[in-house]
Amino acid sequence: MKKFVLLMGFLLLFLVGCADMMNTPTKRVEEFLGKYQIMDHEVTEQLDHIIEKDDVFSDDQKTKYKALMEKQYQNLSYKIKDETIDGDTAEVVVEISVFDYQNAVQKAEDYIEKNQDQFETDGKRDTSKEKDYQIEQMESVVDKVQYTLNFTVHKDEDKKRWVLDDPEDDVILKLHGLYSHDN
Repeated sequence: MKKFVLLMGFLLLFLVGCADMMNTPTKRVEEFLGKYQIMDHEVTEQLDHIIEKDDVFSDDQKTKYKALMEKQYQNLSYKIKDETIDGDTAEVVVEISVFDYQNAVQKAEDYIEKNQDQFETDGKRDTSKEKDYQIEQMESVVDKVQYTLNFTVHKDEDKKRWVLDDPEDDVILKLHGLYSHDN
């Protein structure tokens, strides 16, 4: 009986310790990035919402753009570089590697600007042709770019659980491979 009680006590300590080990700022960031990699329902729902409310893309372009973002998410890789805890707040520094869609978009825009006549219909600018061309260029991207991201995390009201703060807009653009220093 003594051994059983001792074993149960050890098991309880082990389980509590494991649960606590999962409650770190780094784990919250890993959880967030992992949702992108596995195409979590929350991530796909958010992507669908953003694409659906876009009135610039045609339905075909929306489908292709969604596929590009899904490819981006599934091929996202990251490495935790640092975690700094200061009381109830923390910062986690992460290096990510994503497809360099921004470079493709910029090159497409430069080409369109220099060859406007190729993107006209009946002598008028055809933004649909321009968007098709940009998406085609993005679909051919194989090069990746690395970014360093800073995530902030804080303790919840009960000071028991770490919670990831909403990422800044530039962090989201970097996750999508669409960050431009002009943003």
